[in-house]
Amino acid sequence: MATIAEQLSSYAASLRFEDFPPEVVRQAKRMIIDTLGCALGGYSSEPARIARDVATSVTSRYPATIIGSGQTTSPDMATFANGVMIRYLDFNDGYTSKESGHPSDSIAATLTCSEVAGAGGQGLITATVLAYEAFCRICDVVDVKSQGFDHVTIGCIASILGAARSFGLSQEQTLQALNLGMAGNVALYQTRIGDVSMWKGCAYANASRNAVFAVMLAQRGLTGPSPIFEGDGGFFKAVSRQPFEIEALGGGDEPFKIMECSIKRFPLGQYSQTVVQAALEVRQQLPDPQDIAQVNIRTLERAVQIMAGDSEKWRPANRETADHSMPYTAAVALMHGSVSQEHFGGQFLGDPELLDLVSRVNVEVSEEANQRAPEAMLCDLEVVTGAGQRYSSQVAYHKGHFKNPLSDAEVGEKFRALAGEHMTARRIDALLDRLWHLDEQPHLSQLIRLLRI
Repeated sequence: MATIAEQLSSYAASLRFEDFPPEVVRQAKRMIIDTLGCALGGYSSEPARIARDVATSVTSRYPATIIGSGQTTSPDMATFANGVMIRYLDFNDGYTSKESGHPSDSIAATLTCSEVAGAGGQGLITATVLAYEAFCRICDVVDVKSQGFDHVTIGCIASILGAARSFGLSQEQTLQALNLGMAGNVALYQTRIGDVSMWKGCAYANASRNAVFAVMLAQRGLTGPSPIFEGDGGFFKAVSRQPFEIEALGGGDEPFKIMECSIKRFPLGQYSQTVVQAALEVRQQLPDPQDIAQVNIRTLERAVQIMAGDSEKWRPANRETADHSMPYTAAVALMHGSVSQEHFGGQFLGDPELLDLVSRVNVEVSEEANQRAPEAMLCDLEVVTGAGQRYSSQVAYHKGHFKNPLSDAEVGEKFRALAGEHMTARRIDALLDRLWHLDEQPHLSQLIRLLRI
């Protein structure tokens, strides 16, 4: 019987663009557009600046381009810098199952390696769909968070497979890349607890950096420890604490998991998307949005643990904590009628009136929401006024959820809003045209040039 690593590496080496139905190709392009928009939106952030500064201290015989600046560095360091930009705003996609995370973070690896390998648009799409497939299928069968590990541990696996496919590695080389990358990238969940640091937006980027490095080593013949999942010191014993099987992978009659990934409407954690949408719907009902005595939120246990599980979520000290705070983002939506990047700045984090409203937010676990998870992220939100009047809304599928998707036009509008700080409307039009026709591009050089700010 094949090991998990053998199963994944065989799948990666055999997957072809021709295996994808048209809707999968379209969805891959939507996800790539959304992800690159997030990268451009995160370009000016402090973590992105630091990542670029470190990355550009490295030169390589295999130059890879950093999004935005157009500077080149080694493939692994470009992956890191690009990944930090993608993740910073917490605006890129999401997938929820036993484990949850953001598979589009792996696009930092697939884009960078596809560029270096001289691949075209179809190659990038193939590597990206593969990375999504690996990430989501493993999330379906294992919960690493409960064992104290971060989801980027799974992200490393996805990025290894995507990068290996971009470089055209054989099944054996891909197997060794998995052995190498998994042995050296087990990430701690402390990244997302309490006062959340800048590292939150860097953790998956670092996992992808390690993934690309492992792929480059395996490509040249370096071998790694095996069996990396089933061995006495492997993933099952050290990380998942139990064995699992991946029963199916996309292709033939089996759907591809990228179709079950959601795009965010708001720049905040995926478990608060329904919360903020419900808050905005309730706000429209209120006779006076300033008259709020109490806010009651009921949602699934996983969401409460991540977004309202510690006291820091009621007094977030930085952007990273605030965009993962259910009480804070709900209060912003109710007070201001929107939630955007500006609401995570110091002017709002220290606003006494806003913080007073945050203190009146109660969050509880809903058994109904637990029963409907992970298929839905059900949220019941109620506002009680000073006179005791009650207004409420229930949201199961936020706008952007794969069961309530953004239209292609809305995906484009989101991209324009994120890129508009750095690019003219004409440049954005050219970028979007190339991205919507990505599968027709024989190489990526023009796309990479258009991404330069």
